[in-house]
Amino acid sequence: MTDMGKFLKQAQQVQKKITQMQEELSDKTIEASTGGGMVKVVMKGNHEVVSITIDPEVVDPEDIEMLEELVLAAFNEAHTEVDDMIKKQMSSLTGGISLPGLF
Repeated sequence: MTDMGKFLKQAQQVQKKITQMQEELSDKTIEASTGGGMVKVVMKGNHEVVSITIDPEVVDPEDIEMLEELVLAAFNEAHTEVDDMIKKQMSSLTGGISLPGLF
């Protein structure tokens, strides 16, 4: 087998592993909270938001901005944690080699 053939075979194997990893990540969830747990966001490993929970105590019609900020912060935290989980999985798959554009 030529070097190019070996390379293409290895690339196909890596692609298969990446696809499998993506499927596994879509089954995992991350929960992030803000305001001492008053706002919680649950996000899947594919960045799909599963749920947002808001404690009624944090709902103040006079201060909607605070609630918006808490929801936004919880969402961003969940997104960051999912990105970190993806990076760890990719690192274990690629042996620590960064592959730009994959995630």
